[in-house]
Amino acid sequence: MKRFSTIVATLLALVLSVSALSARELNLIPEPSYVDLEAEGDYVVTEKTRITVVDEMWHPAQLFAEEMMEYFGSEKPLRTVKRGDKGIKVRTDIFVPKEGYEMTVTEDSILIIGGSEVGVYYGLQTLRQLIITNDGRVPCGFIADEPNFEYRGAHLDVSRHFFSVEDVKRYIDILAAHKLNRLHWHLTDDQGWRIEIKAYPELTEKGSMRKETLIGHGLEPKWWDGKPYGGYYTQDEIREVVAYAADRYITIIPEIEMPGHSQAALHALPWLGCEEQEVGVWTMWGVTPEVLCAGKQTTYDFLETVLSEVVELFPSELIHIGGDECPKDRWKECEHCQAMIKAQGLANEEELQGYLVARIEQFLISKGKRMIGWDEILDGGVTETATVMSWRGINGGIYAAERGNDVVMTPMNLCYFNFYQTKSREGEGLQIGGYIPFDMVYNWDPYQKMSDEAKAHIIGVQCNMWSEYLKDMETVEVMLLPRLAAMSEVQWATDRRNNDTIRRKMEVMRKFYEACGWHYAPYYFEGRD
Repeated sequence: MKRFSTIVATLLALVLSVSALSARELNLIPEPSYVDLEAEGDYVVTEKTRITVVDEMWHPAQLFAEEMMEYFGSEKPLRTVKRGDKGIKVRTDIFVPKEGYEMTVTEDSILIIGGSEVGVYYGLQTLRQLIITNDGRVPCGFIADEPNFEYRGAHLDVSRHFFSVEDVKRYIDILAAHKLNRLHWHLTDDQGWRIEIKAYPELTEKGSMRKETLIGHGLEPKWWDGKPYGGYYTQDEIREVVAYAADRYITIIPEIEMPGHSQAALHALPWLGCEEQEVGVWTMWGVTPEVLCAGKQTTYDFLETVLSEVVELFPSELIHIGGDECPKDRWKECEHCQAMIKAQGLANEEELQGYLVARIEQFLISKGKRMIGWDEILDGGVTETATVMSWRGINGGIYAAERGNDVVMTPMNLCYFNFYQTKSREGEGLQIGGYIPFDMVYNWDPYQKMSDEAKAHIIGVQCNMWSEYLKDMETVEVMLLPRLAAMSEVQWATDRRNNDTIRRKMEVMRKFYEACGWHYAPYYFEGRD
């Protein structure tokens, strides 16, 4: 009997030990580089906890203090002070990687050391996750962390459907919490021009409004809603959003589409077209044959004028020029385009697009910027200073990297988050098509089939949010979450992903989303992905 009691006691101790270990698992997204939780105990963060600021790290500390005010439901943010031994302390150290941080937690204090201000911010975002998902209790121990990729991006299309300034800020908040640092803002397309350009007020007066919106997959009249739709951002609003993102260490890369996907601009300024024909702001999705004329000097004057205003609004070194899906039918029939092909000694219309892209690239360089575009910019030849976004699969990215271009990998079959999340599509509403579940994103290898030389030019990874059927921010969030968590692990923790732990971590992350008031899709958690 005594021996039996001893066995029971041993088993009970083992169960308690496992339970204690389980309670001390951090379950962070994205996964940190190194974690040591051998120390016992917790530090408990409350609304009275102070933040001691060293090295003038006031800005990340204040942002964190305000986020904690929201979490605790208090009327004031956590207090920030210059001196103190207890509570949360933040500072920098040149021996920590620039975007990295180290966090040491004892029962008396939490010390976060960043390699820079942004490293401190990321450390505080980790702390925020731990506080929210563990009811304020932060396990004692040590974390050292830094990202794998320099460029960690997400895209937002505001042309097909327009999102308010507050919506875009909310989107930025979600990206920042996942430690992303780039927002690719798709501002112009066939279905709407969304950015004020002082030199051409017609672009927003006329080009921002379409007469109706396609709400089905068919082409019968019943599939359009018959309601005028539009919206645009003033330059002051653009500055406001850019500043808001910068405050959260996110750089906004604007996209001004050219020479295709420009029908909204053609509606506003018909002289931009080959035949100067009258066209409406497009009410369909897909690819229209109406493109900018690449044979007239006035087109280049227009593009340079627009980009001159754009570069003043966006501090980003990279400016996105689109360059994708440009039909050449109009150019083949255009006397101006054919004359330009002859004058420049070009072989065909493909090389004419290359000529346009090359001219725009040189203009951006003259403004102290660098060009980024979809992988079609490779078709006409670009210099090695251009950055390529590989969306038509991975081959364009591999080719660009091997020739020396920097590359952002964003293949459509893995990174288009407007695609369905389940095979059955049950309960998902109407979307554009495709199928990208959480696990497919999580298990993606961005370096697939690449040589070591090519890998050196892969600067980052991006997910894309096209908005053909995304009418409001709630729908955007449901398409984004939880897949953004999988993408953030690809971007930040590429070499330390673990299929054995990800579902447990996501159950914890789900609590974080709910505390933040963000909408997310249930399919992954229900096992329906």
